[in-house]
Amino acid sequence: MDRADFVHLVRLSEHASADDSARYRRSVAAFAALGYLWVLGCLGLSVGIITWVLSSIGEERFNFTRGWLLLFALGLLWATLRALWVRFDDPEGVELRREDAPALFEALDRIRARIKGPPVHRVYLDDEFNASIRQVPRFGLFGGAVNSLSIGLPLLMMLDRRRLLSVLAHEYGHLRGNHGKLSAWIYRTRLSWLKLDASLQRNEGVMALFSQAFFRWYFPRFAAKTFALARQDEYEADRISGRLLGTSVAAAALTEIAIKGNWYANEFWPWHWARAEHEPQPPGPFEALRKRVRTPPDDDFARQALREAMRRVSDLEDTHPVLRDRLEALDQKAAMPEWSARPALDLLVDRRRWIEYFDNQWRRAHAADWKQHHAHRSRIRERIAVLAARGERNTPDEMVEWADSERRLDPSAPVRVRYENALRIAPEHPGALRGLAQMLPASDREARLAVLERLHGSGAASRWWAARSAVASLEDPDTGPHDEEALKLWRGRLKDAEEAEARAWEEITGTPFFSQISRHDLNDYELGELRADLVRCLPASRAWLVRKNLREFPWRRAYIVFVELPGLDDEDRWHLCRELEQTLTLPGAALVLWAGHSPKLEDIEREAFGVVWTRGA
Repeated sequence: MDRADFVHLVRLSEHASADDSARYRRSVAAFAALGYLWVLGCLGLSVGIITWVLSSIGEERFNFTRGWLLLFALGLLWATLRALWVRFDDPEGVELRREDAPALFEALDRIRARIKGPPVHRVYLDDEFNASIRQVPRFGLFGGAVNSLSIGLPLLMMLDRRRLLSVLAHEYGHLRGNHGKLSAWIYRTRLSWLKLDASLQRNEGVMALFSQAFFRWYFPRFAAKTFALARQDEYEADRISGRLLGTSVAAAALTEIAIKGNWYANEFWPWHWARAEHEPQPPGPFEALRKRVRTPPDDDFARQALREAMRRVSDLEDTHPVLRDRLEALDQKAAMPEWSARPALDLLVDRRRWIEYFDNQWRRAHAADWKQHHAHRSRIRERIAVLAARGERNTPDEMVEWADSERRLDPSAPVRVRYENALRIAPEHPGALRGLAQMLPASDREARLAVLERLHGSGAASRWWAARSAVASLEDPDTGPHDEEALKLWRGRLKDAEEAEARAWEEITGTPFFSQISRHDLNDYELGELRADLVRCLPASRAWLVRKNLREFPWRRAYIVFVELPGLDDEDRWHLCRELEQTLTLPGAALVLWAGHSPKLEDIEREAFGVVWTRGA
């Protein structure tokens, strides 16, 4: 099924849900049951064939053909029984006992009593800035569910108790009775089909042929048909949270999570990894986080993070609605929240024990990566020293490299003069113009737009970035009065640039993986930046990089990154690859693919010119 068909089926499901919710939910239940009927049908077919063949032995009618049928049926029976017994991994983290956090368990008991939901069988503490609940069947595809709640230590550090309980009430809302039973069953079924499909794809037997053909038809339709139900379930869980803790508390929790999640990803972790420049051994991040969260995010950062969150629109990549839609559903307006004053970390009896535990775990997991990153930052410092020694004798490219390198080590480094010196020699240098635009204060909109105008005119390669930056500046009410004429001009330019970007992306993604490729053209600095990003992507173990040579845009630097992601299922790999496409430091567009079913690992090893990064190397 292609993307357009999937979108069409999702829209049909949304309309069906809006027109007649009860009928829609019955159709979802029937379609989910079809998957179970397929598995049971395979089981019944295999048992029937075996019974029929064995009965013919007693009647002395056994022959060569029936012998082959018996072998086929035995293989089908074995594969089906294996399929029925799908194994689910335990959640990451450490299981909490009631004595570890009695106040937390008492709060969960109160939430359960008010929602009238099933019990939470296990509670886990992990190191994610998140909370989640999941149900998995006890016995493969069938049997009662085990409910597991996971709570992140960073979340306990950054939210107060009432807002944390609002988040937990939302998660518990997914287990509610009545309508929630269907949603929970659909969730378990979807998880089961994902695991089953991954398991059967590794099987090269006859059963694999049946399963792959069936799932190629069934699963995309199942995902599309259940999409509206999954999104409705998120809104209902928010309403439950608002009913239990108050809609204002629920809205404040959602807003604070959006802002602090941005800060955690884009401010705290870069700051922590930057410590590698001066600390050869990895320090524990969570003790440092506990101290840093005492000071709330900077006001300018917080306002910008909230604006970014509110600009996002819900799409089909995630069943979770965006912040704007969730606040509207709660009938709350977006506003800067009062920051949590007393963290919910107090819910843990011995918080220092858990901070020390996760710090030690992080140190062990990242010891080799930290050493690699320490060496990388040392090389950047050495390169800066070489460029600084040459001073004004540097070329414009070297001056830009000097400034970019200093900003890599310290984003607030005062390097504006380096970009201006490069522009005195080469007035239309794209790298210098881009760097200068980033160094100009947001309040100096006129000067920034003048630099972006020059950058836009310097060549097609810079138009999308220049237009996007100009539109963002003009849409920001804090940078000056509204300028409709300029905004219209830059929005038109951005639309044209985005159309060109879309055509380039279609060529990157629409051609075979290993056609129009060559060895990558990254210099040592650029390759070091990519490796530094991969070090921080914990699931990745190896990576390959090739340049994609675009026929329509031969000047455009574009890449394919292949990553090996052991230990993740295909859905998690897909989401991580999409995230890496947005975060990897590369001088051009990049398509990120994982080594697995397609493309296969052996094809990558043969065609991709060799590994460019290995964890711990």
